[in-house]
Amino acid sequence: MSALPKFKFEPENTFSTACVSYQLTDLTEIYQPNVNVCVVNRTFDQEINHFVKALFAAQLHVSVVESLNVETFDFAKLLPQAKQLRGYAEFHQDIEHLVTVFAELFELQTVGLRLQLLKNAMCPKFHVDHVPCRLVCTYGGLGTEWLNDCYVDRRKLGTGSNGLSDDKSGLICADLDVINTMPAGADWLAQRFKLARQ
Repeated sequence: MSALPKFKFEPENTFSTACVSYQLTDLTEIYQPNVNVCVVNRTFDQEINHFVKALFAAQLHVSVVESLNVETFDFAKLLPQAKQLRGYAEFHQDIEHLVTVFAELFELQTVGLRLQLLKNAMCPKFHVDHVPCRLVCTYGGLGTEWLNDCYVDRRKLGTGSNGLSDDKSGLICADLDVINTMPAGADWLAQRFKLARQ
């Protein structure tokens, strides 16, 4: 999901930090000046886990990109090709809940939603998003990776990498063990100035 809120985010000259929590209410920490990533580790309902495993096994084409009105969108029709799978109701209810939380957090009526089953990384290199804020939830498999600002040489982003991979370009200013990975079941909220790859 992405937001175009009523205010403007400005980058800070100091290093920012991540807030890691087990409570969705802690997503509000994104408003703190020194925080630009919030990770909420959640435990999924057993029915959601069952649905996700069945969805992977069924190898259905999953690619939804919607700009939706939070009040009127019918989340029950989100993946009609998968409605016969056990846990479908719980899955779309969870997505509706996350969309609602995101919309309320930024006082939005309309949000962008992308739901995709990925076979490989959507973004194989670290980058900076060009939306004010993004919420990512990984229901299964590997989650989004991110770097804390203090381990990044931003001059090595994009063409600054001279075609080299992130681990060879000098982008990461430490051992590779500083790469953070969001676990499946976690929600990740990031402002645009954070480096991530999905």
